Amino acid sequence: MSQPYYLQGNAFNVRMNSIVGWLARHGVSLLGSAEMSVRGRKSGQMQRIPVNCHTYEGTQYLVSARGHSQWVRNMRVAGGGELRVGRKIRTFTAVEIADDEQKTLIVRAYLERWGWEVNQYFRGITAQSTDAELLAACPDHPVFRITVEG
Repeated sequence: MSQPYYLQGNAFNVRMNSIVGWLARHGVSLLGSAEMSVRGRKSGQMQRIPVNCHTYEGTQYLVSARGHSQWVRNMRVAGGGELRVGRKIRTFTAVEIADDEQKTLIVRAYLERWGWEVNQYFRGITAQSTDAELLAACPDHPVFRITVEG
């Protein structure tokens, strides 16, 4: 059985994530970015990563462009986390979207908004891809519906 899709970041990507996360922690959001914290499934410690929260039809989502990453695995166990921009911390719960047809709509809208940044992780899939192409790619890109508390 093959491993689930995951594209690990290169040194440049890791450095850029560090910078974007630092900026979010200090109150600077780049086009809606935030720093997400989710409890590690093994360590129990909060793990931080910058994310692009995506709003589709009035609901917020987190899309994993890189596939089945560590934050995805942690989110499946934790069921939520925190989003931070500066001193503003929003706690959220997360539910993974299992229906690939529903995910297709969300992923297409995500790629329309964030494709300039994330197309390289989708192995040739773009916002202009056919529904069938997007549907075939959806199992590789987990999507979580998030509900911010309070």
